[in-house]
Amino acid sequence: MKTSELTGAALDWAVAKCEGVTVLPKMRGGHFVTLVRGETWLLQYSSNWYQGGPIVEREKMDLMFEGPEWYAYMRFAYNGVIATHQYDGPTPLIAAMRCYVASKLGEEVDVPEELKRHWKNYPPSKRCSLICASYRPPHLWRAD
Repeated sequence: MKTSELTGAALDWAVAKCEGVTVLPKMRGGHFVTLVRGETWLLQYSSNWYQGGPIVEREKMDLMFEGPEWYAYMRFAYNGVIATHQYDGPTPLIAAMRCYVASKLGEEVDVPEELKRHWKNYPPSKRCSLICASYRPPHLWRAD
């Protein structure tokens, strides 16, 4: 799947892979989950600033709004060369997480088959999540 087309659960799964987070083979409410201190938590990097925001800051990304899209810019070392990635998206976090995934995994990502099936069942208008403004430590949403 093209990194530029990732949204929702597919994008969150790819970010978790980049972050080295163990993703459980199940979903709740359209989101993958992980275990934190024995509790199940939702992975929402692309829609929750308390999960995606620290990545934006750590990777020193620039975010900019132009026209109907947000753009994320990121410099990184790849094969000994300094490169710049630019990705767009309907929200700043989606643009930023696409940019981050591309810097770690490349322009195409092999997503699990069950995620591809889940993706095809969602209409394009439902593939993007809304930005969540609530906070629950430790920067993950509890799945209960």
